[in-house]
Amino acid sequence: MKKILDIITDEMKKAFAANGYDENFAKVTLSNRPDLCEYQCNGAMAAAKTYKKKPIDIANGVVEQLKDSEVFEEVNAVMPGFINLKLDPAFLSGYMNGMKGAKKLGMDEVEKPETIVIDYGGANVAKPLHVGHLRSAVIGEALKRMGRFVGHKVIGDVHLGDWGLQMGLIIEELKDRKPELPYFDESFTGEYPEEAPFTISELEEIYPTASGKSKEDAAYKEAAMQATYELQHGRRGYQALLSHILNVSVTDLKRNYENLNVSFDLWKGESDAQPYIPDMVQKMKDDGFAYISDGALVVDVKEDTDTKEIPPCMILKSDGASLYNTTDLATIVWRMKDYHPDELIYVVDKRQELYFTQVFRCARKTGLVKPETGLKFLGFGTMNGKDGKPFKTREGGVMRLQYLLESVNEEMLKKITENQKAKENLEISEEEAKETAKMIALAAIKYGDLSNQASKDYIFDIDRFTSFEGNTGPYILYTIVRIKSILNKYHSMGKDESGAVIEAAHSASEKNLMLALSGFGAMMENAYEETAPHKICSYIYELANAFNSFYHETKIMSEENEQIQKSYIRLLELTKSVLETCIDLLGFKAPERM
Repeated sequence: MKKILDIITDEMKKAFAANGYDENFAKVTLSNRPDLCEYQCNGAMAAAKTYKKKPIDIANGVVEQLKDSEVFEEVNAVMPGFINLKLDPAFLSGYMNGMKGAKKLGMDEVEKPETIVIDYGGANVAKPLHVGHLRSAVIGEALKRMGRFVGHKVIGDVHLGDWGLQMGLIIEELKDRKPELPYFDESFTGEYPEEAPFTISELEEIYPTASGKSKEDAAYKEAAMQATYELQHGRRGYQALLSHILNVSVTDLKRNYENLNVSFDLWKGESDAQPYIPDMVQKMKDDGFAYISDGALVVDVKEDTDTKEIPPCMILKSDGASLYNTTDLATIVWRMKDYHPDELIYVVDKRQELYFTQVFRCARKTGLVKPETGLKFLGFGTMNGKDGKPFKTREGGVMRLQYLLESVNEEMLKKITENQKAKENLEISEEEAKETAKMIALAAIKYGDLSNQASKDYIFDIDRFTSFEGNTGPYILYTIVRIKSILNKYHSMGKDESGAVIEAAHSASEKNLMLALSGFGAMMENAYEETAPHKICSYIYELANAFNSFYHETKIMSEENEQIQKSYIRLLELTKSVLETCIDLLGFKAPERM
C-alpha cells in the first residue's frame, strides 16, 4: 500500500510536469504550521531560480492544475510562493479503510529482505543482570522486532561473557571449597556428574568472593590465571565445569530476560568463538596483516582520513592469550560462516565506539566480512539517577535489574490499588492487580528508555515514568485500555459494526486522528532505517493525543445515527491496531483494564 505522502507527492509531480516544470521540485512535507494546512510544498521557491519566474506565479499555475484532484480538499498558493495543502476527507477515509484491510496496516515490506544479526544483551555468566544491562536488552529487542516487521530475517544473539579470567576465578574458588570434586582430578576418566555442584545463588556469591581474593592474594590470582589457561586449552574437567556454569547461569538469565519480555534466538558466548581463533589468526599472519609489536600480535587499522589516532587492533597478547578483540573477530567469522548475514548490528555502550571501530576495520581489512556486509555500531548513552550520575542503589552499589523491576512493580501496584479505592465500583482481584501492575511497570521502564534517542544519556525518574499523564508508557496503555473499554461496551450492547466502513471525518478532531494514523507506514520505515525506536514512541504519543482529543469532543456511545457510530467504532478499531502494533514492536503489551 502506497504511503500517503507518496500519493500526495505523485499528485504534485503531475501538476508541476503539466506546467512544464521539473517534477523534482514537487517535494511535499508535513506542514510545520498545522493551523494553516496539513501538508506543504515549497518547490515553487526553488523552481523560480531555474525558470526565471516569480515563485507565486509558479505556485498559482501548479494550484490551477490541482483544482480537480480527488486527493485535496483545499490547495492554496501563498506569498511569496508556498503551496498549502489540505486532504480531501473522502480520500483520507478511503485511505483509512485501506489500512484497516491491509496486511501490516498497509506498510509494504522491504523488496529485498536481508539477513541481519543483532548482538545485544551482553550478559556475563555467573553474574546477575544489573541496570547496566537494561538499555542493551531493551533497545536491541525493539530493533529486532522492528527489523522483522519491515520484512528482514533478524537473528538476535545475547553474546554471553563466558570466557576469560572470570571463569578461572570461579574454578579456583570451587577448587578451594570442594577439592574432592572429580573436575579437579586430572587422572579422572569417568563420566562427570550431570547435576551442577552449585546453585545459581551459590554461583553468584562465588564470583565476587573470588574476585575480591584475587585483588589481595597474588598467588590466588596466579592460580586462577592458570585455571583460565587450562580451560582455554581444553582441560576436560574444567570444560565440564564450564558447561555446568553455563547451564545454571543461562537458565537464570532466561528467566530474568523473560521478565523484560526480551528473548534471543542464539545463546552463544565467547567460548563458542574459540574454535575459530587458530585458523583466523594464522590466516591474518599468512596474508601479511598481522605482525608482532612489543610482543603482541596486532593489525594496523588506521586510515589516512583519520582525524584522531586509531591504535592497532591487538589480536593476541604477548603470552599468546586471546582478548575480547580476538573473540569478537572470531565471532564474526562463525556468524558469516553459519548465517551469511548482510549486516551485523552491535547494541553496546557508546563509550566502546573506539573499540568497535578497531574491530570493524580489522574485520574488513583482513577479509572476515564481504565488502558489502554492513557493520553497524549503535552506541547507547547512560541511564542516570536524578543526580545525573549513573544509576546506583541507595548504598551506592550497582542495582540488580531484578530489584529495579520489583521496585517499579510495587510503585505501579500502589497506584492501581489507590485508583481502585477511588473508583469504588471497579472490582479487580489481587492477582489481576499484580499482573496489571507488572504490565504497566514494564511499559513504564521500556517506554521511559526507548522514548529517548539511544545515543543520549537519560534520567531514570520512577515518578515521571509511572505517571498516567504526559509522554509515558502508562499514558499510552491507558489510551489503549480506554479504546478497549469503548469497544467492549459497544459489543456488550449487542451491536455489530460488520459491513461498516470508516466514513469521511465528521469533525476536525476526527480528521486529525485520521491524519495521525495515515503516517504509520512512513514512520515505521524511517524508524527502522535510522535504527531509532524513539521515533515510534514520538509517533504513538502524538497518536494517543489525537485520539484523546477526538474522544473528549465526540459522543461516541450516545451517537444516534447508527452508521456514523459504526464508522466511529471502525476508526477506534484501527487506532487500537496501530497502537498495539507499535507497543508490541517496543516490547510491551496493554492490559484489558486499568
